[in-house]
Amino acid sequence: MSSSTVDPADPVFRLHAGGKMAVTSTVPLTSRDDLSLAYTPGVARVCEAIAADPALADDYTWAAHTVAVVTDGSAVLGLGNIGPRAALPVMEGKAVLFKQFGGVDAVPVCLDTQDVDEIVAVVTALAPSFGGINLEDISAPRCFEVERRLDEALPIPVFHDDQHGTAIVVLAALRNAATLLNRKLGDLRVAVSGAGAAGVAVTRMLIAGGVDPDRVVVCDSKGIIGRHRTDLTGGKAGLAADTNAEGRQGDIGEALRGADVLIGVSGGQIPEAAVAGMAPGGIVFALANPTPEVHPEVAARHVAVVATGRSDYPNQINNVLAFPGVFRGALDARATRITDGMKVAAADAIANVVAETLTADAIVPSPLDPRVAPAVAEAVAEAARRDGVARA
Repeated sequence: MSSSTVDPADPVFRLHAGGKMAVTSTVPLTSRDDLSLAYTPGVARVCEAIAADPALADDYTWAAHTVAVVTDGSAVLGLGNIGPRAALPVMEGKAVLFKQFGGVDAVPVCLDTQDVDEIVAVVTALAPSFGGINLEDISAPRCFEVERRLDEALPIPVFHDDQHGTAIVVLAALRNAATLLNRKLGDLRVAVSGAGAAGVAVTRMLIAGGVDPDRVVVCDSKGIIGRHRTDLTGGKAGLAADTNAEGRQGDIGEALRGADVLIGVSGGQIPEAAVAGMAPGGIVFALANPTPEVHPEVAARHVAVVATGRSDYPNQINNVLAFPGVFRGALDARATRITDGMKVAAADAIANVVAETLTADAIVPSPLDPRVAPAVAEAVAEAARRDGVARA
């Protein structure tokens, strides 16, 4: 975008002028005594104590309540590989959402490299300054390797929100949609359109939450994933081994034949005829932004419950329902990692917020519902202790 396309009068540009966040002090600095306590000579005593016992950094620095929001700019929103500088407004936005909804301080870290080794090395070197790492907008399949290696290397939670935040909210929404329709998760036939970062994570999360893997069929751009495919590696190969027990082959239309649920995380368009082939009383989550895989009004002709990723339609599957509370709970428990149990607990907490008031147009809370983050944080912290990864 050239500077000629920037309109200073545009309210979007006015809001972003100067950035969306700043650093402020939490202590007074109005006297010589204040300075001597906050900086030299007083600070040296704290440094010496932490040098003797590194765990004290959690009590006497910001690390225990601060997250790094890390990206390489390779898969930013629906904009693609726009690079780290252009990604910064999004990372700033993520940071202010952390603060607003979870009371978590967050710092954007936009890296000018898309090399996995370099990303892992830089984030590992930066990690002592933070209590958690939120990976954001890193393209697949590199994102899987980055997260895996950082999770193994660091004693703090590492969470790729594009994968797991989406997956948590999808599981919460599907729990409530199934409850509304008097169905059980284990009985649902599920088709997932998309096998990138979100598609793999959503499928794994649904299985962890109670969906029968034998009843799941996943499609990528080449069609149904299964043991018949010889071109699969990594996460897709794992899905081929664990899902599609019937050995279906073909396109999304075949995957949807008789399906109860469609989860769209691909961005590709799905014909109405394919949706019409679903079982009666079905569920469609068409989550691509800004253009859902199936227009909500089209989907509503054939199924009972429809959700999207957009804020201008009911049932928005929005990651902000998950990540602030997930990190708040993980930080409160001083967790060393985020387990599947913690993610399932987060989904249950989100679902429970509106469990008593379910309608077809309200299967998840509003992203602005103040009850969500505290409920998620409490559930995640409890799960961390139950899973043996808590230090507090």
